[in-house]
Amino acid sequence: MMVTRVFSGIQPTGTLHIGNYFGAVRNWAVMQNDVDCIICIVDYHSITADVDPKTLRQASLDMAIDLIASGIDPEKTILFVQSDVPQHTELCWILGCVTSFGDLSRMTQFKDKSSKEAFVSSGLFTYPVLQAADILLYLADGVPIGEDQVQHLELSRRVARRFNSRFGEMFPEPEPVVGKKGARIMSLSDPTAKMSKSAGESHYVGVMEPENSIRKKVRSAVTDMGPEAGDAMSPGISNLFEILELSTEATGKTGLVEELRSEFAGGALMYSKLKDTVFEQLMEVLRPIQQRRAELEASGDVIDMLRSGADKARAIATKTMAQVRSLVGLGTDSD
Repeated sequence: MMVTRVFSGIQPTGTLHIGNYFGAVRNWAVMQNDVDCIICIVDYHSITADVDPKTLRQASLDMAIDLIASGIDPEKTILFVQSDVPQHTELCWILGCVTSFGDLSRMTQFKDKSSKEAFVSSGLFTYPVLQAADILLYLADGVPIGEDQVQHLELSRRVARRFNSRFGEMFPEPEPVVGKKGARIMSLSDPTAKMSKSAGESHYVGVMEPENSIRKKVRSAVTDMGPEAGDAMSPGISNLFEILELSTEATGKTGLVEELRSEFAGGALMYSKLKDTVFEQLMEVLRPIQQRRAELEASGDVIDMLRSGADKARAIATKTMAQVRSLVGLGTDSD
């Protein structure tokens, strides 16, 4: 099936790191030239954790600035904050009524997160229903995902089928859109684990992080002792090569990768040289993004961009919910 509209959501809490950029944001920037793209900063989702209300609104704005600086064009992509479109929560309730308790109980992310918390909110349990509402509200037929989101997308497809079966044909079953590369950049401190903000400062490289800090983190990246020449790379070295490949795709210096791979195969690669090259090429990608971010922050235009995006999103959401309410038999209006 040819995908015509994609939906993606990103939480506003935390820092945009290079795993997010290469694994998701850069792919979104490419897709926006070919299909209808809707990107939502999912602040409703973020409050399933203990988030400071005083900083949440600013975090949403900061994430929007990061995304636009990273290549998301508000003229091509509908970019908005989730809570500015209240139809998300209305559809969430309706879809919750066609979602089984058993399905939600089997969600692996809920099991993992709830096992670590003293207080487990019902919002954390029903989080996947809101995700389904996010996608289905815009009748999206494609969702860019990583491997850890496959189960949630399958639930969205199941919910769409159940709604359609009970009330009449309404929602497409969204297909996964898998990015080419970059979804599996690993932690610099533990290259057997995916890069993550929650693991701590040493485990990720922020897209907007100061250059000196990035240099220190890359130079401190775990490499292990390394195998003998001709053997498979250690996870740490493989991860550095992955970052280098992704960076040089953007800088046009892919020959550096082959040169260093050849040195590795011959047992002559100095890890200090690899790390310095990774840092230099990564910064060639990040410096223009950081400069663009500073310009956007100084301009003060991003709030207006988000409000415009929310207007566009509400126009779609209002039309969808009018159809949904009619099918379900809600309200006093009738055809």
